[in-house]
Amino acid sequence: MSIYREYDIRGIYEKELNEASVVRIGYALASKIEGEYVAVGYDARSHSPILFEYLTRGLNAGGKKVLGMGLVPTPVNYFANYQEWDGITPSASVMITGSHNPSEYNGFKITVDKAPFFSEDIYALGRECEAMDMPAEVERDVTEIDALSRYVDYMVDAFSHLKGMDTRIVYDCGNGVAGVVTEDIFSRLELKTKGLYVDPDGTFPNHHPDPSVEHNLEDVKKLLETDGDIAFAYDGDADRIAVLTHKNNIKGDMMALLFSMKMEKPTVIGEVKCSQVMYDELERRGAKAIMYKTGHSNLKVKMRETNADLACEVSGHIFFKNRYFGYDDAIYATLRVLELVHDGIDLDAELAKLPVVYSTEELKVETTEAEKFKIIERVKELLQNPPADFPTIKDIIDVDGVRINFEKGWGLVRASNTTPVLVTRFESTDAEEAKLYEQKINALIEEAKRSL
Repeated sequence: MSIYREYDIRGIYEKELNEASVVRIGYALASKIEGEYVAVGYDARSHSPILFEYLTRGLNAGGKKVLGMGLVPTPVNYFANYQEWDGITPSASVMITGSHNPSEYNGFKITVDKAPFFSEDIYALGRECEAMDMPAEVERDVTEIDALSRYVDYMVDAFSHLKGMDTRIVYDCGNGVAGVVTEDIFSRLELKTKGLYVDPDGTFPNHHPDPSVEHNLEDVKKLLETDGDIAFAYDGDADRIAVLTHKNNIKGDMMALLFSMKMEKPTVIGEVKCSQVMYDELERRGAKAIMYKTGHSNLKVKMRETNADLACEVSGHIFFKNRYFGYDDAIYATLRVLELVHDGIDLDAELAKLPVVYSTEELKVETTEAEKFKIIERVKELLQNPPADFPTIKDIIDVDGVRINFEKGWGLVRASNTTPVLVTRFESTDAEEAKLYEQKINALIEEAKRSL
């Protein structure tokens, strides 16, 4: 059951994701889909095509026909749900990807009726798979579709006004799947680009494909210094982005502020790790800002519920409903950043206008799957009667873990939904206060752990 996660299914190839488990996943999933067709694509990992065959067997056994996309980024997989293929609109899609996990991992991101299939739906699917026998094999039913070309054509058409812009662009695909679309899009738009590690290679020989980790950006930063005006980096399946200038590593919350400049009083959703600067600045501009749970599936669902224009995670998931379909797409986000530059917006100058705050990165506290949520509940209890030397609490937001607002900033403790860790983050207008928040909240976490 450990492979069935909050947002997706993820595990180690052969050990956890093997013929028996994946065929059953396909068969059980088929019963959750009303229509006849499921679009399936996969990432650059060497075992992804093998898992495609296993999953197809299960889906076919469950009465579904497969539209095979081959090697594609996750956003192309999502895109397929909004297209007709010879009169056929998929009722669901599955992306076979381990995202930014090490090369021995793989997994499935599932969309049903254009909405994420996640949380209790995934856990229930897991329980069903664990209890079932292997289904009987039926004749293979796969129709190949060229989703990649359709997606590239869409992007080139939507951003034709960027054609030939002068900005020098450098980027790092991390040997993930971003390169199978970036090369064509950039070439057809006649952009001045230099790319690193563009060829897909699921062993990730150059660096780990996680652009939220500073170490993984070293090579593209060097290239930016000598050959670029702006830089982009992508994760393994191209649904997360890093944006770098000569002065800034622009996190997802600050990207949302920049994107919202071109929207008329938008509704913007952020997660609990986003800077208070983002929420305050959006409200100051007359936009509507909503704080919600971390997780790409959670944010997509909240976007549908609120009809929001934009959503973001600090880690680089950016979701556009404004002029797009409402899912996280790092390639589309790249082109929207370039559009801002093309329209004369100085990204660094706009960021320099914002209040100065001192923020930590996401800090992780090791724990266990069994204890992580219990610790959060205990921290909430301790906050009802905090220590005498604890900073003055203004209010507490418990939409996802606990975000404690203080006089000059905030601290966050939440349980990761995908790994056995607590995630913390701290921010203040005063550097010393930020350190104090970190120290006092960490002490509270340790007390909570001891009391379990």
